[in-house]
Amino acid sequence: MNTRALPLYATIVIFLLAYAICWLQFPAILSTRVIANLLTDNAYLGIVAVGMTLVILSGGIDLSVGSVIAFSGVFIAVLLRDSSLHPLVVFAMLLALTTAFGAAMGFLIHRLAMPAFIVTLAGMFLARGAAYMLSIDSVPITHPFYDMIQNAYWLMPGKGRLRLIGVLMLLIVLAGMIIAHKTRFGASVYALGGGEATARLMGVRQGRTTILVYAFSGCMAGLSGIVFSIYTGSGYSLATVGTELTAIAAVVIGGTLLTGGAGYMFGTLIGVLTMGLIQTYIVFDGTLSSWWTKIVIGVLLLVFILLQKGLLKLSQSRLAGGVS
Repeated sequence: MNTRALPLYATIVIFLLAYAICWLQFPAILSTRVIANLLTDNAYLGIVAVGMTLVILSGGIDLSVGSVIAFSGVFIAVLLRDSSLHPLVVFAMLLALTTAFGAAMGFLIHRLAMPAFIVTLAGMFLARGAAYMLSIDSVPITHPFYDMIQNAYWLMPGKGRLRLIGVLMLLIVLAGMIIAHKTRFGASVYALGGGEATARLMGVRQGRTTILVYAFSGCMAGLSGIVFSIYTGSGYSLATVGTELTAIAAVVIGGTLLTGGAGYMFGTLIGVLTMGLIQTYIVFDGTLSSWWTKIVIGVLLLVFILLQKGLLKLSQSRLAGGVS
């Protein structure tokens, strides 16, 4: 068995066991209504986690995504309020802006040889500050196009309503899987996460790859902001505080190695759904505090970091044994 895939298998097993436990206590949790809500409620997180997965696979980190999501919502709301532009035009403008923002951070990380933590931390403050400059108050979005998207759904067997944003999240995850696992760019990302020596041996253009990775993350954060604005029907500069840490947790719980070079995009989806399942269980129970979500996620995160550490030592010992 491939030891690098063990965290992914562990994630899937934990998710299935958790779902079985929830089903034994609350049989209705297996209904298509709950499943559809699980996908819809976590659509914005799943999309931004796809970009975060690629960043972590490359050995980096992106702390700016939560602020970019908030900026995106305010940007959309203010433009739709103060102009006659169609939402699709605003969406295109926003994605171009957030993609360029991510590419700029990637450029600084590579050209100045600065830690991704510092650059993206600065990006986090910059994006949040820009959101404050646009509007401090919550700005409602009232547009027929938004009403149409919010009311668009696929009626599943059992009368579950899978919203358009839930379908979009699944499509983005599928696209992320293809990019990460079936393209030369994806192979370059894995090589970059494996270390500079590995990337150099594979002929990876490190600067280009780094810029593209953070540009992709910025694009996904912008798209997540669009989805979040559809989900909430508003833009608010204080929204999604801490989402960057939640996205990182989902990626790690999904089996991606925090130091880069190993992981699976599908695991990120399972990580997002696991976190959503915890919240759903708390809602069904009705007696537990919402803070239990943070506690359980923290425990799961610690378990997976320890698992990754153990697997890393196992791989090193096998490598040493093979050399000797």
